[in-house]
Amino acid sequence: MTGGATIGGAPVVTLIAGDAPASGPAFLAAEVLPGRGFMLLQASLRLPDGRVVDAIHAPSTAEAARALDGGPEDFAGNAAFSFGGAILLPYANRIRGRALPERREIETQIAGERVRLPRNWGGKRPGAEQYAMHGLILDAAVPFDQPSRDRITGRLAAGDFGGRWPGQAEADFEWSLAGGALLLTVRTRNVGDRPLPLGVGWHPYFALPSGDRRQARLRVPARLRVEVNDYDEVLPTGRLTPVAGGPYDFARPAQLGDLYLDDCFTDLEAAAVEIQDPAAGLGLRIIAPSPHVGAFQIYAPLEQAFVVVEPQFNLADPFGAEWGGRDTGMVRLEPGGTATYEARVEPFALATAAGNP
Repeated sequence: MTGGATIGGAPVVTLIAGDAPASGPAFLAAEVLPGRGFMLLQASLRLPDGRVVDAIHAPSTAEAARALDGGPEDFAGNAAFSFGGAILLPYANRIRGRALPERREIETQIAGERVRLPRNWGGKRPGAEQYAMHGLILDAAVPFDQPSRDRITGRLAAGDFGGRWPGQAEADFEWSLAGGALLLTVRTRNVGDRPLPLGVGWHPYFALPSGDRRQARLRVPARLRVEVNDYDEVLPTGRLTPVAGGPYDFARPAQLGDLYLDDCFTDLEAAAVEIQDPAAGLGLRIIAPSPHVGAFQIYAPLEQAFVVVEPQFNLADPFGAEWGGRDTGMVRLEPGGTATYEARVEPFALATAAGNP
Protein backbone atom coordinates (compact mmCIF):
# COMPACT_ATOMS: atom_id res chain seq x y z
CA MET A 1 0.00 0.00 0.00
CA THR A 2 1.37 3.38 -0.98
CA GLY A 3 0.14 6.75 0.15
CA GLY A 4 0.89 10.31 -0.85
CA ALA A 5 4.23 10.62 0.96
CA THR A 6 7.49 10.09 -0.92
CA ILE A 7 11.02 9.85 0.48
CA GLY A 8 14.10 9.49 -1.69
CA GLY A 9 11.96 9.86 -4.79
CA ALA A 10 9.89 6.76 -3.99
CA PRO A 11 6.63 6.23 -2.07
CA VAL A 12 6.48 5.20 1.56
CA VAL A 13 5.11 1.64 1.41
CA THR A 14 2.89 0.32 4.20
CA LEU A 15 2.61 -3.39 4.99
CA ILE A 16 -0.48 -4.71 6.78
CA ALA A 17 -0.36 -8.05 8.59
CA GLY A 18 -2.75 -10.61 7.16
CA ASP A 19 -2.36 -13.44 9.65
CA ALA A 20 -1.48 -11.82 12.98
CA PRO A 21 -2.90 -13.64 16.01
CA ALA A 22 -6.18 -12.24 17.33
CA SER A 23 -4.67 -11.26 20.66
CA GLY A 24 -1.32 -10.95 22.38
CA PRO A 25 1.89 -9.31 21.15
CA ALA A 26 2.13 -8.99 17.37
CA PHE A 27 3.42 -6.74 14.64
CA LEU A 28 0.40 -5.34 12.80
CA ALA A 29 1.92 -2.99 10.22
CA ALA A 30 5.24 -1.65 8.94
CA GLU A 31 6.48 1.23 6.78
CA VAL A 32 9.35 0.68 4.32
CA LEU A 33 11.34 3.25 2.33
CA PRO A 34 12.42 1.81 -1.06
CA GLY A 35 13.92 5.22 -1.89
CA ARG A 36 16.35 4.98 1.02
CA GLY A 37 18.03 1.60 0.72
CA PHE A 38 14.84 -0.33 1.59
CA MET A 39 15.14 0.78 5.22
CA LEU A 40 12.38 0.21 7.76
CA LEU A 41 10.87 3.48 8.97
CA GLN A 42 8.28 2.28 11.48
CA ALA A 43 6.35 -0.76 12.69
CA SER A 44 3.11 -0.97 14.67
CA LEU A 45 3.16 -3.40 17.57
CA ARG A 46 0.32 -4.68 19.72
CA LEU A 47 1.37 -5.09 23.34
CA PRO A 48 0.22 -7.90 25.66
CA ASP A 49 -2.41 -5.56 27.14
CA GLY A 50 -3.87 -4.81 23.70
CA ARG A 51 -2.47 -1.30 23.23
CA VAL A 52 -0.88 -0.57 19.83
CA VAL A 53 2.38 1.39 19.89
CA ASP A 54 5.23 2.37 17.60
CA ALA A 55 7.86 -0.37 17.92
CA ILE A 56 10.63 1.68 16.32
CA HIS A 57 12.30 4.88 17.47
CA ALA A 58 11.67 7.17 14.48
CA PRO A 59 10.11 10.54 13.66
CA SER A 60 6.85 11.02 11.80
CA THR A 61 6.83 10.44 8.06
CA ALA A 62 6.92 14.19 7.39
CA GLU A 63 9.84 14.72 9.78
CA ALA A 64 11.68 11.72 8.32
CA ALA A 65 11.30 13.20 4.83
CA ARG A 66 12.93 16.41 6.03
CA ALA A 67 15.81 14.51 7.68
CA LEU A 68 16.37 12.21 4.71
CA ASP A 69 16.81 15.08 2.28
CA GLY A 70 20.36 14.52 1.01
CA GLY A 71 21.56 17.72 2.69
CA PRO A 72 24.80 18.27 4.66
CA GLU A 73 23.54 16.30 7.69
CA ASP A 74 22.48 13.49 5.38
CA PHE A 75 25.80 13.15 3.54
CA ALA A 76 26.15 9.65 2.04
CA GLY A 77 22.74 8.82 3.53
CA ASN A 78 23.86 9.23 7.15
CA ALA A 79 20.43 10.16 8.49
CA ALA A 80 19.20 6.69 7.56
CA PHE A 81 21.02 5.16 10.52
CA SER A 82 19.91 7.79 13.04
CA PHE A 83 16.43 6.23 13.43
CA GLY A 84 14.26 3.46 11.96
CA GLY A 85 16.12 0.45 10.65
CA ALA A 86 18.70 0.89 7.87
CA ILE A 87 20.09 -2.04 5.89
CA LEU A 88 23.90 -2.07 5.83
CA LEU A 89 25.61 -3.34 2.65
CA PRO A 90 28.34 -4.24 1.50
CA TYR A 91 29.76 -3.75 5.00
CA ALA A 92 28.43 -3.00 8.45
CA ASN A 93 30.05 -0.77 11.05
CA ARG A 94 33.30 1.18 10.58
CA ILE A 95 36.10 1.03 8.02
CA ARG A 96 39.26 3.06 8.63
CA GLY A 97 41.61 4.59 6.08
CA ARG A 98 43.69 7.60 5.10
CA ALA A 99 41.64 10.80 5.04
CA LEU A 100 41.92 12.54 1.68
CA PRO A 101 42.51 16.29 2.04
CA GLU A 102 39.65 18.51 0.89
CA ARG A 103 37.47 15.48 0.16
CA ARG A 104 34.98 13.69 2.39
CA GLU A 105 36.62 10.38 1.55
CA ILE A 106 39.09 7.89 2.91
CA GLU A 107 41.48 5.73 0.91
CA THR A 108 41.85 2.19 2.16
CA GLN A 109 42.53 -1.43 1.18
CA ILE A 110 39.56 -3.78 0.73
CA ALA A 111 40.54 -7.39 0.04
CA GLY A 112 43.87 -6.15 -1.32
CA GLU A 113 42.38 -3.50 -3.61
CA ARG A 114 42.73 0.24 -3.07
CA VAL A 115 39.34 2.00 -2.89
CA ARG A 116 37.86 5.30 -1.83
CA LEU A 117 34.92 5.31 0.58
CA PRO A 118 32.76 8.16 1.92
CA ARG A 119 34.26 9.69 5.08
CA ASN A 120 30.81 9.98 6.60
CA TRP A 121 31.30 9.41 10.35
CA GLY A 122 33.79 9.64 13.19
CA GLY A 123 34.45 10.81 16.71
CA LYS A 124 33.08 14.13 17.94
CA ARG A 125 35.99 15.37 20.03
CA PRO A 126 38.51 17.74 18.37
CA GLY A 127 40.96 15.83 16.21
CA ALA A 128 39.03 12.55 16.43
CA GLU A 129 39.44 10.11 13.56
CA GLN A 130 36.85 10.14 10.78
CA TYR A 131 36.03 7.00 8.80
CA ALA A 132 33.54 5.21 6.55
CA MET A 133 30.39 3.95 8.24
CA HIS A 134 27.58 1.50 7.55
CA GLY A 135 27.88 0.62 3.90
CA LEU A 136 27.06 2.18 0.56
CA ILE A 137 23.28 1.87 0.05
CA LEU A 138 21.94 4.23 2.73
CA ASP A 139 20.62 6.64 0.09
CA ALA A 140 20.08 4.15 -2.74
CA ALA A 141 16.77 4.00 -4.59
CA VAL A 142 15.62 0.38 -4.96
CA PRO A 143 13.01 -0.61 -7.58
CA PHE A 144 10.25 -2.50 -5.75
CA ASP A 145 7.08 -4.54 -6.04
CA GLN A 146 4.37 -5.26 -3.47
CA PRO A 147 2.96 -8.69 -4.35
CA SER A 148 0.68 -8.73 -1.30
CA ARG A 149 -0.35 -6.29 1.40
CA ASP A 150 1.98 -7.96 3.94
CA ARG A 151 5.08 -8.22 1.73
CA ILE A 152 7.37 -5.98 -0.31
CA THR A 153 10.31 -7.01 -2.50
CA GLY A 154 13.02 -5.09 -4.30
CA ARG A 155 16.15 -5.61 -6.37
CA LEU A 156 19.21 -3.35 -6.47
CA ALA A 157 21.73 -3.69 -9.29
CA ALA A 158 24.51 -2.34 -7.08
CA GLY A 159 27.42 -3.26 -9.37
CA ASP A 160 30.63 -1.92 -7.85
CA PHE A 161 28.70 0.61 -5.73
CA GLY A 162 29.63 3.56 -7.88
CA GLY A 163 33.24 2.47 -8.27
CA ARG A 164 33.80 2.28 -4.52
CA TRP A 165 33.94 -1.49 -3.96
CA PRO A 166 35.69 -4.49 -5.51
CA GLY A 167 33.45 -6.77 -7.56
CA GLN A 168 29.91 -6.63 -8.89
CA ALA A 169 26.85 -7.17 -6.66
CA GLU A 170 23.11 -7.55 -7.06
CA ALA A 171 20.87 -7.61 -3.99
CA ASP A 172 17.27 -8.77 -3.48
CA PHE A 173 15.37 -7.39 -0.48
CA GLU A 174 12.18 -8.58 1.16
CA TRP A 175 10.20 -7.28 4.14
CA SER A 176 7.18 -9.22 5.34
CA LEU A 177 4.81 -9.64 8.26
CA ALA A 178 3.91 -13.21 9.15
CA GLY A 179 2.33 -14.80 12.21
CA GLY A 180 2.85 -11.69 14.31
CA ALA A 181 6.56 -11.41 13.45
CA LEU A 182 8.53 -8.94 11.33
CA LEU A 183 10.96 -10.45 8.80
CA LEU A 184 13.79 -9.13 6.65
CA THR A 185 15.69 -11.07 3.99
CA VAL A 186 18.62 -9.80 1.90
CA ARG A 187 20.08 -12.07 -0.78
CA THR A 188 23.27 -10.79 -2.40
CA ARG A 189 24.71 -12.31 -5.57
CA ASN A 190 28.13 -11.91 -7.10
CA VAL A 191 27.30 -11.08 -10.71
CA GLY A 192 30.92 -10.32 -11.62
CA ASP A 193 33.91 -12.42 -12.63
CA ARG A 194 36.02 -12.05 -9.47
CA PRO A 195 35.44 -12.56 -5.73
CA LEU A 196 33.17 -10.07 -3.95
CA PRO A 197 33.97 -9.14 -0.31
CA LEU A 198 30.66 -8.85 1.53
CA GLY A 199 29.33 -7.85 4.92
CA VAL A 200 25.63 -7.29 5.66
CA GLY A 201 23.86 -5.86 8.68
CA TRP A 202 20.68 -4.20 9.91
CA HIS A 203 20.44 -1.18 12.25
CA PRO A 204 16.99 -1.15 13.96
CA TYR A 205 16.12 1.21 16.84
CA PHE A 206 13.74 -0.74 19.07
CA ALA A 207 11.67 1.57 21.25
CA LEU A 208 10.98 0.64 24.88
CA PRO A 209 7.19 1.05 25.26
CA SER A 210 7.46 1.83 28.99
CA GLY A 211 9.95 4.64 28.35
CA ASP A 212 11.98 3.33 31.32
CA ARG A 213 15.46 2.35 30.15
CA ARG A 214 16.94 1.47 33.56
CA GLN A 215 14.58 -1.46 34.18
CA ALA A 216 14.87 -2.82 30.64
CA ARG A 217 16.76 -6.10 30.31
CA LEU A 218 19.01 -7.50 27.63
CA ARG A 219 20.01 -11.03 26.75
CA VAL A 220 23.00 -11.54 24.43
CA PRO A 221 24.27 -15.15 24.22
CA ALA A 222 27.88 -14.23 23.41
CA ARG A 223 31.19 -15.18 24.98
CA LEU A 224 33.33 -12.28 23.76
CA ARG A 225 33.15 -8.51 23.40
CA VAL A 226 35.20 -6.41 20.99
CA GLU A 227 37.42 -4.01 22.92
CA VAL A 228 37.33 -0.42 21.61
CA ASN A 229 39.64 2.54 22.15
CA ASP A 230 36.86 4.73 23.58
CA TYR A 231 33.17 5.53 23.15
CA ASP A 232 33.85 8.56 20.96
CA GLU A 233 35.62 7.00 17.98
CA VAL A 234 34.51 3.47 18.97
CA LEU A 235 37.38 1.86 17.05
CA PRO A 236 38.39 -1.76 17.67
CA THR A 237 41.77 -2.44 19.25
CA GLY A 238 41.90 -5.96 17.80
CA ARG A 239 41.40 -7.56 21.21
CA LEU A 240 38.42 -9.71 22.18
CA THR A 241 37.64 -9.94 25.89
CA PRO A 242 35.52 -12.56 27.71
CA VAL A 243 32.25 -11.21 29.12
CA ALA A 244 31.52 -13.93 31.69
CA GLY A 245 31.11 -12.55 35.19
CA GLY A 246 31.59 -8.92 34.18
CA PRO A 247 29.33 -5.93 33.49
CA TYR A 248 28.88 -7.01 29.85
CA ASP A 249 27.70 -10.51 30.73
CA PHE A 250 24.18 -10.79 29.27
CA ALA A 251 24.10 -14.58 28.96
CA ARG A 252 21.00 -14.34 31.14
CA PRO A 253 18.68 -11.33 30.93
CA ALA A 254 20.28 -8.47 32.88
CA GLN A 255 19.08 -4.95 33.54
CA LEU A 256 20.62 -2.13 31.56
CA GLY A 257 20.61 0.13 34.60
CA ASP A 258 23.21 2.86 34.10
CA LEU A 259 25.43 0.89 31.71
CA TYR A 260 26.14 2.71 28.45
CA LEU A 261 26.50 0.38 25.48
CA ASP A 262 28.01 0.83 22.03
CA ASP A 263 29.60 -2.60 21.93
CA CYS A 264 30.03 -5.52 19.58
CA PHE A 265 29.44 -9.02 20.95
CA THR A 266 30.79 -12.07 19.15
CA ASP A 267 31.58 -15.77 19.60
CA LEU A 268 27.84 -16.35 19.73
CA GLU A 269 26.24 -19.32 21.44
CA ALA A 270 23.10 -18.53 19.45
CA ALA A 271 22.25 -15.82 16.95
CA ALA A 272 19.33 -14.47 18.95
CA VAL A 273 19.19 -11.41 21.22
CA GLU A 274 16.32 -10.45 23.52
CA ILE A 275 15.18 -7.03 24.68
CA GLN A 276 12.83 -7.19 27.65
CA ASP A 277 10.70 -4.33 28.96
CA PRO A 278 9.17 -5.67 32.18
CA ALA A 279 7.23 -2.48 32.87
CA ALA A 280 5.39 -3.03 29.57
CA GLY A 281 5.23 -6.83 29.93
CA LEU A 282 6.91 -7.12 26.52
CA GLY A 283 9.87 -8.94 25.09
CA LEU A 284 11.38 -8.79 21.60
CA ARG A 285 13.47 -11.66 20.26
CA ILE A 286 15.76 -10.69 17.36
CA ILE A 287 16.85 -13.83 15.50
CA ALA A 288 19.45 -13.88 12.73
CA PRO A 289 19.65 -17.46 11.41
CA SER A 290 22.18 -16.88 8.62
CA PRO A 291 25.41 -18.81 9.33
CA HIS A 292 27.33 -15.71 8.23
CA VAL A 293 26.04 -13.58 11.14
CA GLY A 294 28.95 -13.54 13.55
CA ALA A 295 28.26 -10.52 15.75
CA PHE A 296 25.65 -8.27 17.32
CA GLN A 297 26.41 -4.59 17.82
CA ILE A 298 24.35 -3.19 20.70
CA TYR A 299 23.81 0.56 21.06
CA ALA A 300 21.94 1.70 24.17
CA PRO A 301 22.79 5.29 25.16
CA LEU A 302 21.83 6.66 28.55
CA GLU A 303 18.69 8.79 28.83
CA GLN A 304 17.19 7.23 25.68
CA ALA A 305 14.24 4.83 25.64
CA PHE A 306 15.52 2.61 22.84
CA VAL A 307 17.96 -0.22 22.22
CA VAL A 308 19.63 -0.75 18.85
CA VAL A 309 20.38 -4.41 18.08
CA GLU A 310 22.44 -4.92 14.92
CA PRO A 311 22.93 -8.49 13.67
CA GLN A 312 25.85 -8.33 11.25
CA PHE A 313 28.27 -10.50 9.31
CA ASN A 314 31.45 -8.61 10.15
CA LEU A 315 33.29 -6.99 13.01
CA ALA A 316 34.21 -3.30 12.80
CA ASP A 317 37.10 -2.31 10.51
CA PRO A 318 37.19 -5.85 9.11
CA PHE A 319 40.29 -5.31 6.93
CA GLY A 320 42.21 -3.39 9.59
CA ALA A 321 45.79 -4.30 10.59
CA GLU A 322 44.73 -4.42 14.26
CA TRP A 323 43.12 -7.81 13.65
CA GLY A 324 46.39 -9.46 12.64
CA GLY A 325 44.78 -11.62 9.97
CA ARG A 326 41.92 -12.86 12.19
CA ASP A 327 38.70 -13.87 10.43
CA THR A 328 36.49 -10.81 10.95
CA GLY A 329 33.36 -12.19 9.32
CA MET A 330 33.52 -10.73 5.82
CA VAL A 331 32.26 -13.25 3.29
CA ARG A 332 34.31 -13.91 0.16
CA LEU A 333 31.58 -14.48 -2.39
CA GLU A 334 32.83 -16.28 -5.48
CA PRO A 335 31.47 -15.44 -8.97
CA GLY A 336 27.89 -16.67 -9.24
CA GLY A 337 27.68 -17.21 -5.48
CA THR A 338 24.89 -16.00 -3.18
CA ALA A 339 24.86 -15.06 0.51
CA THR A 340 21.61 -14.72 2.45
CA TYR A 341 21.02 -12.45 5.43
CA GLU A 342 17.88 -12.93 7.51
CA ALA A 343 16.48 -11.21 10.57
CA ARG A 344 13.25 -12.09 12.34
CA VAL A 345 11.74 -10.08 15.20
CA GLU A 346 9.30 -11.97 17.40
CA PRO A 347 7.37 -10.16 20.17
CA PHE A 348 6.35 -12.10 23.26
CA ALA A 349 4.68 -11.54 26.59
CA LEU A 350 6.94 -11.73 29.61
CA ALA A 351 6.06 -14.52 31.98
CA THR A 352 6.79 -12.44 35.08
CA ALA A 353 4.90 -9.44 36.35
CA ALA A 354 6.34 -5.98 35.75
CA GLY A 355 8.97 -5.11 38.33
CA ASN A 356 9.79 -8.71 39.29
CA PRO A 357 13.26 -10.10 38.51
